[in-house]
Order: sequence, then structure tokens, then C-alpha cells
Amino acid sequence: MNGWLQSAIISMMKARCTMKVLAYEGIVDNGLIRLVEGVRLPEKARVYVIFPELDPKRVAHVYSPRLAHPEQAKDFVKEVIEGPSDANV
Repeated sequence: MNGWLQSAIISMMKARCTMKVLAYEGIVDNGLIRLVEGVRLPEKARVYVIFPELDPKRVAHVYSPRLAHPEQAKDFVKEVIEGPSDANV
């Protein structure tokens, strides 16, 4: 069983402890889900479809720097010294 499927089933089981879960593989054919040959489900059975994302989106994380010891913040204090107004800029 695929890792994503197993974790999804575990999540569903935690959400509804009394739910009996069976996992079957299938394909989407013309908009309908067709289970592998030989699988028969009762009419009107409630089913949950878990679809693995085939092209996972990469998300960039930009983390702000943090001081391991905040008491060292005073070591990073900057002093601004303004030069003459005609600094040839």
C-alpha cells in the first residue's frame, strides 16, 4: 500500500473510530471511477475518494533569522553617522 494512502486511511480512522476502512485501487475512465476487476461494492455504499496529487506544488519557505540567544541583540545595534550634505553622491 502506498505511503500516502496508508496515512490518509489512518487519518480517516482517527476521525471516525467506528469506521471500517477498505482500500481499493482504480482508474478514472470518462469521468467515472472504475475499480480493479473483481471488486464489488454494495449499492448505495458511501465511499471516500482519496486522490494522490501527481504533481506536488513546491512551496518556498523564507525564514526570518532568529538569535539563538536574544540577550545578544545588543551586539547588533548599529550607529548611524550622517556625512556632509554634499557627499558627492
